[in-house]
Amino acid sequence: MATSIRAVVFDLDGLMFDTEALFHRVASAMLAERGKQMTSEIMRAMIGRRAVDSGQAFKTLAGLDEPVEDLMAEAKTRFMAELDVAVHPTPGLFVLLDRLAARQLPLAVATSSRRSYAERLLKNHGLLDRFQFLLTAEDVVHGKPDPEIYRKAAERFGIPASSVLVLEDSAAGLQAAKGAGTFAVGVPHEHSPAENLHAAALIVSRLDDPAVLALLEDEHVQ
Repeated sequence: MATSIRAVVFDLDGLMFDTEALFHRVASAMLAERGKQMTSEIMRAMIGRRAVDSGQAFKTLAGLDEPVEDLMAEAKTRFMAELDVAVHPTPGLFVLLDRLAARQLPLAVATSSRRSYAERLLKNHGLLDRFQFLLTAEDVVHGKPDPEIYRKAAERFGIPASSVLVLEDSAAGLQAAKGAGTFAVGVPHEHSPAENLHAAALIVSRLDDPAVLALLEDEHVQ
């Protein structure tokens, strides 16, 4: 059944900002120092998930013996040291946000990251006030790919999930969005290729892809 798009939810890492590239560099350096190598399998298992889940994947798949907490603390220290200078908005982000503002559609962020980090990243780029609310790791019991976070987003908007457009870059995030009943759009990148984004209703090349903008102009999507 056709339904109108009445709100839009953005993932954060890898979708709005190229943070996955920085994390890949940090994780690769950590593994190299331990005589290990970063692989696409490790990256796929980590993208889109909460730190507690991605940390366990990192340890297991890389064959490390150190406690997960220690590994994630080291990764966080290295990552945050570069966050303010090494991370940039993804292509088309501001074009899409301006188009959404013109349509006066309510926006939210639903991320597996923690609130303090999400707010810092959005404030750094002057974007925090563009969003009606943020849902973060602290707001859910079950992280992506569980649909809880996107169900909560629809509830906060007060609209059916089928009227929510979700933009995601990860397999876990798209699985969560699809499970919640939203219209899920995948935006692949180097560390999350299109062939892994099976749950997407639509895959586009960038945030201001004509197909995304067309969704906003059309009254209905299928």
